Amino acid sequence: MPYLKFNDAWLFMAMLISPFATAAPMGFSESFMVMGDFNNNWRELNMNYATTPRDAFGIGATYMRADDKSKSRTLEEFTYTRLIHRWNLPHAQANFWFQGGVGALQGENRRLGENDRFDKVMVTPGVQFDYETTRLYFQAAHRLYRASDINHDFTSVRAGFSFYETDYDKTQPWFILEARNMNGLSENVEVTPMLRLINKNYFVEAGVNNSREPRFNFMYIF
Repeated sequence: MPYLKFNDAWLFMAMLISPFATAAPMGFSESFMVMGDFNNNWRELNMNYATTPRDAFGIGATYMRADDKSKSRTLEEFTYTRLIHRWNLPHAQANFWFQGGVGALQGENRRLGENDRFDKVMVTPGVQFDYETTRLYFQAAHRLYRASDINHDFTSVRAGFSFYETDYDKTQPWFILEARNMNGLSENVEVTPMLRLINKNYFVEAGVNNSREPRFNFMYIF
């Protein structure tokens, strides 16, 4: 049997668990991950680098806007992701994550024809739990978006299923349904059905939410 170096063995293991890792907010050790989430009122772009199998450091930019367009926020932050615990089950995997950041918030409140602009420091600690098999998927996340006199805490729940199983090097389609809300910016729960396509080290998602607005997400590991 040929000898495998440690890095080769780790890459092989990452390939084996990749069907179970598509919900992860970081990649395997020494990899970069780029993630994006875009619709009319929420636009987010993040990139991180995994320094270990459990730790990643990165940067992120987020644009948030109230449903009635009376408030807008722009956040640039440094981020840290930590895999707190992983459960390797016979035919599934579950993970519990910490995600957080600190950065510069620029905000604008529009009222009675006047614009109130401000700059503040924002912190964004949060947790995520995900469970996945090759056919089923569940994720729940809660993240605090806090600055002086500002609370835009974010909560999301998503679940889905794959239409059929595929080999590692083939594209697998999934149906995903997500519900999410951001405190102080929306009184409504945004619900979005999406089609997800996964292939090796990337996925893309697209759908239309209950406000008839388009939504597009992507993730790429390299």
